[in-house]
Amino acid sequence: MLKTFRIGGIHPPENKLSVWKKVSVLPVPAQAVIPLGQHIGAPAQAVVKKGDMVKVGTLLGKSGGFISSNIHSSVSGKVSKIDSAVDASGYKRPAVYIDVEGDEWEEAIDRSDTPAKECLLSTREIIDRITGAGVVGLGGATFPTQVKLTPPAGMKAEMLIINGVECEPYLTSDHSLMTEKGEEVLAGVAILMKAAGVDKAVVGIENNKPDAIAYLRDLAKGYQGIEVAPLKVKYPQGGEKQLIDAVMRRQVKSGALPISVGAVVQNVGTAYAVYEAVQKNKPLVERIVTVTGGGVREPSNFLVRIGTPVRDLIEAAGGMTGDAGKIIGGGPMMGKALVSEDVPITKGSSGILVLPRVESVRKPARSCIRCAKCVQACPMGLNPSLLMNAAEFAAWELAEKNYIVDCIECGSCSFTCPANRPLLDHIRMGKGKVMGIIRGRKS
Repeated sequence: MLKTFRIGGIHPPENKLSVWKKVSVLPVPAQAVIPLGQHIGAPAQAVVKKGDMVKVGTLLGKSGGFISSNIHSSVSGKVSKIDSAVDASGYKRPAVYIDVEGDEWEEAIDRSDTPAKECLLSTREIIDRITGAGVVGLGGATFPTQVKLTPPAGMKAEMLIINGVECEPYLTSDHSLMTEKGEEVLAGVAILMKAAGVDKAVVGIENNKPDAIAYLRDLAKGYQGIEVAPLKVKYPQGGEKQLIDAVMRRQVKSGALPISVGAVVQNVGTAYAVYEAVQKNKPLVERIVTVTGGGVREPSNFLVRIGTPVRDLIEAAGGMTGDAGKIIGGGPMMGKALVSEDVPITKGSSGILVLPRVESVRKPARSCIRCAKCVQACPMGLNPSLLMNAAEFAAWELAEKNYIVDCIECGSCSFTCPANRPLLDHIRMGKGKVMGIIRGRKS
């Protein structure tokens, strides 16, 4: 019987429209807008100024603290300005604007396609390269990778878990990466094992990707300690705590880190970025992005330079259909509606979803009917209805006592609610408020 996590979960339609589309290389944009905060933690501090000439791989921003990440240029050309730009959340953030001239790369980057499996670097050297290359979690959370590889004192990893689940409907970027760059992915997994000090790694892949499972299982025969585990299809299995439960049968306590149960979790895209950073000396300057949905003519997967405007991706996917109604950064469950097609692609951009107008309009919300479907669906064992009410009435103490901070914002509650109540919207707002209160209390 296939493994899966044990609390909650739902089965939304998969809608993997771009699943058989090979990854295409998107042309370099005329201008790249590269935000200095593409990760959880402190934004990077700019180390370039207007008029500077840069190449692909040139450092643009130095990490602003322990939980932070370097930012590099994904294009070559002239820095036209350092100004604010609207990000995927709709907020203005500091960014470096580069007018593209040619495509010149830093000489230290190895651009050959020959896989390099053997890594002779020490653990410290590996982590230093990952840090220098600005590698972050590519599953969406964008947590700086070097931080996960530097556990708190007294804690030690037992197992590396690689997230190849890609349970979010529509998205196929990770699936494409595994089937097209499997050797490099597993070489990256081996490097992460060495960095984490473990002798076992499990690549978790949902059973709706049989080609990826078979391909990586065959390749894994050439690597010691790497296992590929098929998992039952259930959303949100890509959540860190849910994946740990599925693979290790261990529950991470409220407020605790995965390392507390001996796990280090990294996305499959992160493993590939680690491979390129360590073996090719290549910073994180591009990633695979899915452009999909009923609102685009040709759902596709693209290899995209960081800083490319969303507009370019949509045009490359054949443009929007006449009935397109909403553009979402990410998937339909956890993604957010974009305010503009000029929003730039960042390290955390896994997909662009364009929904037809009929699918993008919310149904009218009605009164809660006390059916408890949201409670049954919640993978964190929370009471979403209670948390929504607490957020609506600013009952922050009640919200905190009922673990609102543990919400992973998966949207399972809103999806399953027969009354169409915007549970996640209120919980997300309340979670932010409570986290602010907790930070204020600690300071």
